[in-house]
Amino acid sequence: MINALDLSPADWQAALDAMGEPRYRAAQVFAWLHKGACFADMGNLPAALREGLAKAYDARGVTLHSTYVSGTDGTRKHLYRLCDGHLIEGVRMQNRYGDTLCVSTQVGCRMGCVFCASTLEGCLRDLTAGEMLSQIILANGYLGKPVGHVVLMGSGEPLSNYDQTVRFLRLANGCGGLHISLRNISVSTCGLAPQINALAEEGLPVTLSISLHASNDSVRKQIMPVANRYALPQLMESARRYVQRTGRRVVFEYALIAGVNDSHEDAKALAGLLTHMLCHVNLIPLNPVAERRLNGTARADAQRFASWLMEKRISATVRREMGTDIEGACGQLRRRILDEDRTAVGYRPQTEQ
Repeated sequence: MINALDLSPADWQAALDAMGEPRYRAAQVFAWLHKGACFADMGNLPAALREGLAKAYDARGVTLHSTYVSGTDGTRKHLYRLCDGHLIEGVRMQNRYGDTLCVSTQVGCRMGCVFCASTLEGCLRDLTAGEMLSQIILANGYLGKPVGHVVLMGSGEPLSNYDQTVRFLRLANGCGGLHISLRNISVSTCGLAPQINALAEEGLPVTLSISLHASNDSVRKQIMPVANRYALPQLMESARRYVQRTGRRVVFEYALIAGVNDSHEDAKALAGLLTHMLCHVNLIPLNPVAERRLNGTARADAQRFASWLMEKRISATVRREMGTDIEGACGQLRRRILDEDRTAVGYRPQTEQ
């Protein structure tokens, strides 16, 4: 069956025109779907139309399998089941400016970054735009209130799934649906320079977050295989082009790994790389991943690293740790159900919704 959430208002217009329905039906169907309704619930549609649509389309495509709630900060990690049985994760974080949902774009990840759990078992497939949207719609329904911010920082490399990611952005922003401001959406990439250049031309003023994690190619190649394909000079050129074309500052994600990229010299080199650029550095003390033998920098040392950057007039903050006790923090997302014996203190698993 076709995932109904993959369709845009124009797609629904064409489909319903072919069925002899009036033009206004497209907006009605689109709005209902983005509220999480199934076809039977669409009360302002004729019964015959609802029945016909239910036979041809899957109104959801994704179901909420279970949810884990952090005992320390209230972060919720949702485990979603796709129509083919695969599992993906998403994380809802509470902030003073509203809730943010971390959305996955692939089942797993093929990028191979040595500090990340998402890439341990490779990438099985891309998600469709509708499957990305479903994650938001289900999260909205779970708490009965919408998330206001979205970050494409779950499992997968969004720009490796470029066409579906761009389609998702247009659908999520569309009037009559979720209508999320593009300025409230962040797209994360490990550094696919050509796709960054393409995104700059799409007319979509999203926040671009680039996973940098090193100030030179030598270290970056050790921890991020993508650096063997796109060296820092090419990546930085693409980042500057994005700023120029969109007017938006770029956020550089920098996971601090003890003894690898967290020295004073690393900070100085990073500052030199980013001088005179509209950007912000988001410092993340590396979160634990059982299969990886890397240690995160102590939080006090991370704050010191931030101060070194700010001395060089580089905007920088240390990210607030959220969801670590449920393996919902940066770099910890997977495509499987957590084993009960690995459930940390503070987990409150909730079953099928």
